[in-house]
Amino acid sequence: MSAPAQERPHLLRIGDLARATGKSSRAIHLYEELGLLQPATRSSGGFRLYEPGAVERMRWIDLLHGLGFSLQEMRGVLENWWSSEQGPAAMEELRVLFQRKLEETRESIRRHRDLERELMEGLAYLETCRACATPAAPVKGCVHCTQDHGMKEEPALVAGIMTSPEPGHRSGRGSFVRVEDIG
Repeated sequence: MSAPAQERPHLLRIGDLARATGKSSRAIHLYEELGLLQPATRSSGGFRLYEPGAVERMRWIDLLHGLGFSLQEMRGVLENWWSSEQGPAAMEELRVLFQRKLEETRESIRRHRDLERELMEGLAYLETCRACATPAAPVKGCVHCTQDHGMKEEPALVAGIMTSPEPGHRSGRGSFVRVEDIG
């Protein structure tokens, strides 16, 4: 059995660990249930006590979560690691996993950059609407707007909203084609 809590003042109670990591006590309990985190011991009153390294383990869980790992996948990573008979084989599995996650992360970054570009184009287009010649015109008037927005055609985010959701109703805008009208 571990030394009593009074002899190990550096141990953290669950509330201390929660405050240090920004996680709830409930989340910490879940991590324990899944085998992602273990208390070092319990106090004489039955409180869970954690080594200071538990803060780093929680950081690891957050990093993997940020990479898109589920809690079950994290458990699998740990189980695979600790059940490997040879270090180089375990390291190779981690390399393959990390490489796959790096490729997924890069693809996600690319998609977010595309979305950023779409949003910037949409904002630039909409900025010109602040100087609308007919500010009291109904929304339907925007569909046939003749104001120069400084672009050949509406950005996709703007064009999509200016197309009527009513079946068979076309907006008259040439830059946006409904999926239903293709083919």
